[in-house]
Amino acid sequence: MDKPQQGYWCECWTEDLAEETQPVLRASFDAYSAPQADRWVAVALRTISPALDPDASQRAWEWLYDGRITTRKALLRAEPCTVTLTQARTRITWTIRPVIFLPLAHCQGAELPSCTHDFKPHTSQQAD
Repeated sequence: MDKPQQGYWCECWTEDLAEETQPVLRASFDAYSAPQADRWVAVALRTISPALDPDASQRAWEWLYDGRITTRKALLRAEPCTVTLTQARTRITWTIRPVIFLPLAHCQGAELPSCTHDFKPHTSQQAD
């Protein structure tokens, strides 16, 4: 990728509704088309649906049959989308946002500035 490219940033967050804690990022995915983005959510829902309680499973399959069409249309209009299920006391939220992916400079074999060694990885993640 040598030019900016339109795509979608997808995330899966969970939140314990019984605790007063921040949602936790469980997974993220960079998709380069609306079908690829909604397919990421669809695969996750199909995978977990057998383990969900009857109400949550029904909502998952409703999205797979009807909501997915609405999601795809919204993504094609460059609108962000959210799919949320609640299982017992856990809320699971998938988000899909239109983005522009920027190419990264190739730095292999190049010496990085000394300040790059000053940065430390984050120890906790917070919701936007």
